[in-house]
Amino acid sequence: MSIKKLIEEKKEWRAHVARVKTLPHDYQIVYKEIQKYLFKVGPVELNEGTGLLSEILAFFEEGAAAGKGVLAVTGTDVAAFCDALIGDSSTYADIYQESINKKFDKA
Repeated sequence: MSIKKLIEEKKEWRAHVARVKTLPHDYQIVYKEIQKYLFKVGPVELNEGTGLLSEILAFFEEGAAAGKGVLAVTGTDVAAFCDALIGDSSTYADIYQESINKKFDKA
């Protein structure tokens, strides 16, 4: 990856973070928890830019603009909301499980 590309991605990420900071406090808390969850078990594609996170942010901005509470937007089970978003995407957990299965198959 070129330095120019890295700098551009960093600018995009900073702009993204600045948008998150404009959300109401309850939205910021839930967004950060979703971000942690997705970074931990989320789709492999999550590391390719801010696509999914930007979509979540736009969804949250719409909900906040409509005056809805964050749990009215996501539902009370935020983990289920995240799982529905990543659906059929390949996750790091899936890759790890496949590697364990291969080890047991060899044994």
